Amino acid sequence: MHLRKAIAIVAAGLACSAGLLAATTATQKKKPAPKHHSKHAPSKAKKAPAHATHTTSRSGQTEPTPERYKQFQEALIAKGYLHGEATGKWDEASADAMRRFQKDQNLEPTGKPNQSLSIIALGLGPKR
Repeated sequence: MHLRKAIAIVAAGLACSAGLLAATTATQKKKPAPKHHSKHAPSKAKKAPAHATHTTSRSGQTEPTPERYKQFQEALIAKGYLHGEATGKWDEASADAMRRFQKDQNLEPTGKPNQSLSIIALGLGPKR
């Protein structure tokens, strides 16, 4: 039980760190250099554009690559949840094996390898 708590704490810390990094990166803007105005030259104020010129994109989680799916399948095979060969294609047999594994780990049985606790429990951890 202590191992599960430790895994949950580590996963929560990783998720918070990733969220903080994404939020910090998305909100950072360069400050323009101060303008020096001459006493004699009239100041020309620029109007703000009628529409936004800068868009921020949210970095969402992308779908795993076939190589990553193959790693998930190999881990499920090694733990006895999946039978056959790791193909790199996430099919119904892979999803069923993942659901059984998640259920045995007291995790939400989604059948998808997108839960950090499931990935950590499989021994795979995040890939950079």
